[in-house]
Amino acid sequence: MRFDLLDSLSLAGSPERPNEDACGAAGAFAWAIDGAILPGTAPIMDAASDAVWLVRYADARLAALAPQASDAAGLVLAVIEEARALFLARVEETGRHERLERHTWPAAALTLAQAKPGRIETLTLADTIAYVRDEAGGVYTLGEAPELRRAESALAARLMRETGTDVEGMRRTEAYRADSERRRRAMVESAPAIFGLHPDAVALAERGALDLDGETHVLLASDGFSALVELYRDRDATALMEGAIGEGLAPLATRLREIETEIDPTGARFPRFKRSDDATAILVRATL
Repeated sequence: MRFDLLDSLSLAGSPERPNEDACGAAGAFAWAIDGAILPGTAPIMDAASDAVWLVRYADARLAALAPQASDAAGLVLAVIEEARALFLARVEETGRHERLERHTWPAAALTLAQAKPGRIETLTLADTIAYVRDEAGGVYTLGEAPELRRAESALAARLMRETGTDVEGMRRTEAYRADSERRRRAMVESAPAIFGLHPDAVALAERGALDLDGETHVLLASDGFSALVELYRDRDATALMEGAIGEGLAPLATRLREIETEIDPTGARFPRFKRSDDATAILVRATL
């Protein structure tokens, strides 16, 4: 089995911030990665941010290893262990031992899809998502992104109320920075169900599976792209897949940015942590 790449895009959310997303496909696997780092953390790896380094490194290693891989969990674990070894070696090289604090490590959301005979399987960490369209036109959603998006939007609304700011102003407040650090610490001190430098994350990943026949399309997306469905309610998952397959991903990205910059630039209607997030999506096809 293999995926055929039909379309992909990855757009930075702002010219002032590096794009910390990536996506790709190789062999029977396709993936979308959405990186993050605690705001204000100076990079020690060779990139604009350590999150950029992580997603670019992971994207390259997945592309190299996927054609020979048969197991999604093993593939993800191999990339995590390689990245962890490189990062910890750089900490020792630079003497930046404060970066041993796990809440300062780069992390990412990841959805990895695998095509098998008669079956699509996904492995998801955090809020990337998979939309799957079967040969008859039925569309399925795999991942926790809808629930996570609702919780994040509620938190963004609370912080904007408390700080009396809009979405961009809120990001410059001490309340936002303190809340970001609190959430990062809580995430790594409990169950690190995120992609990055934690080998034990693989055991905590959400697994999805669909038994399907015939031509199947899979759209993997970061939360910055899936916001069209999960936050802005501009269309449902079925219409998203119809647009992606029929017209390509670019018109969907144009509509996404129109909502964020013209319809709701302040975040009052759709509370969120960034006016425009990095938006990444990849559309692949397999005959099962």
